[in-house]
Amino acid sequence: MIDLTIHPEALEHNLRTARENGILIPTFRQMKHPDSAPDKVKEGLKSVGLWDVNPLNLFRITWKNEAREYGGLFQHVPNYVELPPSLTGVPCRIVAMAGKWFPTGCHKVGASFGCLAPRLVTGQFDVTRHKAVWPSTGNYCRGGAFNSKLLGARGVAILPAGMSRERFDWLASIDAEVIATPGCESNVKEIFDKTNELRQDPGCMIFNQFEEMGNHLWHYQVTGEALSALFEGIKRPGDRLSGACFTSGSAGTIGCGDYLKEVYPGMKLAVGEALQCPTILNNGFGDHRIEGIGDKHVPWIHNVKNTDMVIDIDDEDSQRLLRLFAEEEGLRYLAEEAGVDAETLEKLSWLGISGIANVLCCVKMAKYYEFTARDVVVTVLTDSASMYGSRVAELAEQYGPYDRRAAAIDHHLHLLGLKTDSMAELNYYDRKRVHNLKYYTWVEQQGRTAEELDALWYGDEWEKVHAQVGELDALIDQFNTASGVLNQL
Repeated sequence: MIDLTIHPEALEHNLRTARENGILIPTFRQMKHPDSAPDKVKEGLKSVGLWDVNPLNLFRITWKNEAREYGGLFQHVPNYVELPPSLTGVPCRIVAMAGKWFPTGCHKVGASFGCLAPRLVTGQFDVTRHKAVWPSTGNYCRGGAFNSKLLGARGVAILPAGMSRERFDWLASIDAEVIATPGCESNVKEIFDKTNELRQDPGCMIFNQFEEMGNHLWHYQVTGEALSALFEGIKRPGDRLSGACFTSGSAGTIGCGDYLKEVYPGMKLAVGEALQCPTILNNGFGDHRIEGIGDKHVPWIHNVKNTDMVIDIDDEDSQRLLRLFAEEEGLRYLAEEAGVDAETLEKLSWLGISGIANVLCCVKMAKYYEFTARDVVVTVLTDSASMYGSRVAELAEQYGPYDRRAAAIDHHLHLLGLKTDSMAELNYYDRKRVHNLKYYTWVEQQGRTAEELDALWYGDEWEKVHAQVGELDALIDQFNTASGVLNQL
């Protein structure tokens, strides 16, 4: 469970910082239903840009922001892309909720806030004494650094040296302290090694997304409710929510599947990973290019017992489709030859590399279960193509100029031609096998106990964490009342 023990002295330091910097903390309730934010906050947001380092942007940690870069407020149905059969080759509706309209252009700003907020409002994290350390395979440390800046804290971003240039450039732009570890997305062990080194410094507090239940709780509460609101907002008579697919980075996002399964119990939940690093599917290892997901381990916060299927995605598919969706010749081919409508074409820029992988998981699930036009499969787009311009340029340098023929090959081979290989339904003992893989990372290397591991499988730990949201919201409300910031706005 999330530790909500109060540390009064440090809490007073945080309250003083909040008063001095005009910091008001959103509750989970307000992140799910942002229209419930105070009227003063909503009025203030009308003159604030989406990426501005302004504390009011804490209230834009929600899937329901308007699709505006400046002055936007909120809407009931989250922004989404529906991928038509002419693009995907399957008859079912594939609907992807867009992370582009979060501050930083990525939903990881929410996951990092879910980890930071409990320690901030209890005083376990002291903004006057601690650095906030954000171990990541890319976007989580960006969200953490942004939230640290908004909250008057010092942030340290840890990410692999092989991540896209755009990530490092943005972190430099907000003066974050950056530590680049060896390797690429799949080199999580190297990230953990650096994290454990920093853990020895009493001035550093680690917010490890791979084990922080605040990450799981944020997605269970906020992403889960948002996907439900999206489905209810777009469903047609006879439609059913049949599946949801999420690639596993920290396994935070797939936590929303716990919520969705409670509301739609017949739904299938799938976890995706890179074929080049088939940890869940085949106890495998390797390097891959699907930026934003990390492998060679099973995250502590992955509720494997609730996962129905594993789907492996070839990273070449995600790379080629990134270029298809970014190049003018690719978009022209999709419009003129595949018949993809103009609105969808415009929104294809909302898909980053991991978002494309999520969509590919949905296509493979749809083919496996033979979903029809009545079936809806949902996923999320963690970030957008704006974070991968350098990758598109690298692909152009590697493969040469893009033309209609290349676009046709990429569409037919890397999307329409997907098969139901490299995937598996998980029975009880399959899931237990995957769960048991946590032992080697978390018990042998990261200091967890076998009893804690068993509690995640046999106990009611997940339900207890889900139930903590009421207590946590009460602590946030108490923090805001004590700071008095709302009265100052």
